Amino acid sequence: MTTSNRHGDPDAVFDRDEHTCRRCGTTADEDPQGLALYPVGDVSETGTVHESSLVTVCSPCFSSLRSTPDADVVLDGDELFDLVRETTERQGVTVSAVAAFASLATELPHDLEAAVSSDESASPDSSDAVADEYVQARREVLLAIDSVDSRLDRFHALDDSTLEDVVADAVVAFTGAGTKLQSELRGIVALGEGVAASLERCHGCFEALEDDVDSCPTCDLGRRDVSDWAGEDGVEFHRLFNAINDTLLAASETTKTLTTKTTAVAEQLRG
Repeated sequence: MTTSNRHGDPDAVFDRDEHTCRRCGTTADEDPQGLALYPVGDVSETGTVHESSLVTVCSPCFSSLRSTPDADVVLDGDELFDLVRETTERQGVTVSAVAAFASLATELPHDLEAAVSSDESASPDSSDAVADEYVQARREVLLAIDSVDSRLDRFHALDDSTLEDVVADAVVAFTGAGTKLQSELRGIVALGEGVAASLERCHGCFEALEDDVDSCPTCDLGRRDVSDWAGEDGVEFHRLFNAINDTLLAASETTKTLTTKTTAVAEQLRG
């Protein structure tokens, strides 16, 4: 298994993820080169990465996520078609994951309030359950987004001079729509993280933060600025939720555009 001295307690992460790649489902027994740990989100370039920002991946997925394509990538028609298809499929899964994360984030104020309530019906472990669900959802949706980025990078590096003009134009339009959608999806996740931060929680590990700290003492992520959502009586969650909904709608429209662009590439390649 591949780790580094920046990965605090790798065994705990592998155990948590059941020794299975969270990107493709490959198990430790199926990967002769060993599973690896992949950091997600805005982790520091130095220091130890907290387990809340680490995901188990297999060695091929790790290489795919980490590799930078050579400039002027040349693909034949079949390879290009397969890359478009794989990218579209993975981006579709990512859109669903982001929507689910957004839904979870908008429920956080209610769920956390219920979890810490003194009501006898509340479970003592309810707060931990809310934190665990948020942290896992965030971790895996960021992995999904990074996975699509690794494929789009190949389109950005593509030598389109080797393609017919109509194919090259279709690929450029597809890449532009896919890149725009990625930006919107990251924006939705950032807004969801803003909900956690507005509850005075770390947007990464969801630990409670004191008023006077600039970074999380547990995972060392910088405190997320939520001043844009502050009102006279505290955070105005309705404005934050409206921003999430607006960005979801924009992403939905971009997804429709991407579908059209995908069809255009396929028609040019396969007729």
